[in-house]
This record gives sequence, structure tokens and C-alpha cells, in this order.
Amino acid sequence: MKVEVDLKICEANAICMGILPEVFDLDDDDRLHILNPDVTADNESAVRDAVAQCPRAALTITE
Repeated sequence: MKVEVDLKICEANAICMGILPEVFDLDDDDRLHILNPDVTADNESAVRDAVAQCPRAALTITE
């Protein structure tokens, strides 16, 4: 599984970064980057939490 961001609707609220900074990062232009898109057994719960809390529903998990 992988986590993806739809940059067309992402508002760079950084909620995901606050939950999982080792996966999500904002650059100086407030553009979200996914540092490590792989969803693993170790981070799955936190990734799902970040996806659920995204106010614009810009994050998805794909198989």
C-alpha cells in the first residue's frame, strides 16, 4: 500500500505532517511532499489517521 496526495486539492494545512513528520513534509512554498509513500505495519495506523484527518480529503491510500 502507498499513501498519495492530490496536490490540486491539498491546502497544506500540515495536519498530516503533525501526525507523521517522517512521511509528510511541507516545503518553503507550502507544497506537501510525501517523503516515504510506503504504508507499512509500523506506520499504517498513523497514516490512516492522517488520511482521515485531512480537512480537504487530499490524501488516499492505494493498494
